[in-house]
Order: sequence, then C-alpha cells, then structure tokens
Amino acid sequence: MVRKYHPDVSKLKDADAKTKEINEAYEVLGDATKRAAYDALGRGHRAGESFHPPPDWGEQFDFAGAGAGAEDFFADLFAQAGRRQRGGGGGFQMRGDDIHAAITIDLRDAYQGATRTVSLRVPRQQAMGEMRGRAVMEEKTLSVNIPRGVTPGQQLRLAGQGHEGHGGAGPGDLYLEIGFAPDPRYRIEGAHVYENVPVTPWEAALGGSVSVQTPSGTVEVRVPADSQSGRKLRLKGRGIPANPPGDLYLILNVVLPPANNDKARALYQAMARELAFNPRAA
Repeated sequence: MVRKYHPDVSKLKDADAKTKEINEAYEVLGDATKRAAYDALGRGHRAGESFHPPPDWGEQFDFAGAGAGAEDFFADLFAQAGRRQRGGGGGFQMRGDDIHAAITIDLRDAYQGATRTVSLRVPRQQAMGEMRGRAVMEEKTLSVNIPRGVTPGQQLRLAGQGHEGHGGAGPGDLYLEIGFAPDPRYRIEGAHVYENVPVTPWEAALGGSVSVQTPSGTVEVRVPADSQSGRKLRLKGRGIPANPPGDLYLILNVVLPPANNDKARALYQAMARELAFNPRAA
C-alpha cells in the first residue's frame, strides 16, 4: 500500500496523508503493546473510519509529553491503562501473545537429548520508578531441554514464556521449531535417517562385513555381493528414536582407488584385459 500511495508515484491529492496513515497502522500492528492499547481504545469503531479516542480520554490519561509521536502516545496509553487495572478499576484483559522462534540442533541431539540456551528480546512493563507501567524491551535467557526423539519441524512448547498478558491476564507461550544443522554425511526425512557409506570395489563386488559409524554408535553391516553404488541397506528402528522410531538407511557409495603408481595401473590394466566389462553396453 505504501508503494501504491507514496507521493512520488501516486497522483492522489491526499497521497502524503494516506502514506502517513499506512505507516502508523503498520507501526501499531507490528508491536504487541501498541496493538493491545489500540484494540482497547478503538473497540467498537466502524470499519473504514479513522481511529478516534473516546471523549473523556483527556481526563484519564496524562500526556505531559504531547507531540512526542505515535510511539510515546501508545506507550503512555498502555502505562495508564495498566495503572487503572492495578487500582481496581475497569480495563481490558488479554492473554499475552505467543512467541514463535526456531532452534537448530545436531542429529546426535535427537538421538540422545540435549540442553540448549536461547535468548529472546521481549517487552516487559517497568514495575517501579518514573517509568512504572511503561513497556521496555529486555533480553530473556532460557535453558531448554531438547528431548530425544525430536524430528524436523516439531515444535516444543514452553508454557508461560511468551509475551506478558494485559490487565491481569496470563502470559503467552513460547514455541520453538526444531531444525537440524546441515551434515554432509546424513539426510533426514521425518524420523528416517539416510547415511552415505563409502565402500571399496572389492567389498561391493565380493560382499563382506564393514564397520559403520552411525548416530547411535558403531555397527557391523553385511554388504551383499555384487552391490552397486546407490544400493540401500535398511536398519530397522535405527533412525531417530521418535514414537514410532524411524529407520536408518545406509546408501552404498563405491569408491575407486586412484591409479597413482605402477602397481595400481598394472592392476587396472589387468582388469581391463581379463574382465572385458563395458558398463555402457546395457
């Protein structure tokens, strides 16, 4: 809307006033404290009308700093409303807003559980002094327990750790969405885990037992004979220990030894002569 009504592009006579109105509306909607005060003071006005306070607003609110702008207007308004509520008078009540944030963990944390520290900037009301009742931003640090078995996109709810409520109502909750740090070795789909496992040509061709380091520890895996790159070996229940647990898929990747000396080149030449193998023939 700002792009549409900005005086530089709009031909409307009131483009400047319209742009200012849009900016003020955005400022109010983007701040929980200001929005709460606006909702209380502007309740009942008809859609499309400009916002006008009730006739007795000047008797209930002290604006010694008149002219300081919309930000101070709403901050003072919120403070006075809070003082009226504490004094036993009427006033609005509204549960605090929930906070939604993201937290990144390692795959190992999902297998074993972990504790993480998160820091948030949240609005709080000053309890004492000249600024009593005014909303200020403060940093809050929380210790969060990551339970084993969490999966990507899952949300952890921390009750009562959201924004403060208004008029004596309770605070909101904090929701942390789980994300996993990128890892070149693992790929995660829900509770299932995919792991790339490099094997030698002879392990893939002849089969045999190989030792693999997985997120839950080292396991011995039997590679079937005549395996090719991309073959999947499923280890049931070895994925993320969710409910139900996921599976671990080992994806074989055949790695050729380099022909960087005479002996290695001679072996490759012998294979070329004796095997007469052409993978493109099919």
